Amino acid sequence: MSTLVLIPARMASTRLPGKPLADIAGRPMIVHVASRASECGLGRVVVATDTEIVAETVKAHGFEAVMTRADHESGSDRIFEALTTLDPKGEVEFIVNVQGDLPTIDPAIIQAALRPLEEKAVDISTLGVEITRHEEKVDPNVPKIIGSPLSAGRMRALYFTRATAPWGDGPLYHHVGLYVYRRSALERFVGLGQSPLEKRERLEQLRALEAGMRIDVEIVDTVPLGVDTPEHLERARELLTK
Repeated sequence: MSTLVLIPARMASTRLPGKPLADIAGRPMIVHVASRASECGLGRVVVATDTEIVAETVKAHGFEAVMTRADHESGSDRIFEALTTLDPKGEVEFIVNVQGDLPTIDPAIIQAALRPLEEKAVDISTLGVEITRHEEKVDPNVPKIIGSPLSAGRMRALYFTRATAPWGDGPLYHHVGLYVYRRSALERFVGLGQSPLEKRERLEQLRALEAGMRIDVEIVDTVPLGVDTPEHLERARELLTK
């Protein structure tokens, strides 16, 4: 099966402008992400960006980049444009969307994200991690998965929310925003337009659920550090310098 790993990267972050090129232990953040994505061995890895300097930097470090428009509303729209540019004949079957602000991501969890797609009824797969800290359970910046267990390490997603849910005894799961799409699912997803719950929760994946698409979740052990603020950037520098 042909798999393409795409890493969307844009310079216009509101909380941390220019973050793809932020230096971490001597290399730009986007290069760290590309390197880790390459280590997972799933296939071709390409950074999709709207900024020439990002593309030039990625190429200077030996990785591949493709230019996309600057007016995309979401990373999914950006990777779909990149897909159609890189694979006009439609030979790629699976598209892995690795966020460009995860410089510490473990290549093993990128590989794990593909496993739910062994079930042909699954349209999109993603990752979850059990929440152990109380402050994360009540933090709206930590999206939660409400799902129906399929096995000890997998669930079918029923809903995603910023609220503390589901109610009652039992584990809560942090959604890790790494996705693998079947090509047909990505094509359908980007053609849907924003859904009501997506707008309300500000969670893009709800668009797929509202349209009746199936998302399965692979449970992993680690949450990659997402770099959204200067504080996150300093933490990433500490981790990767060690």
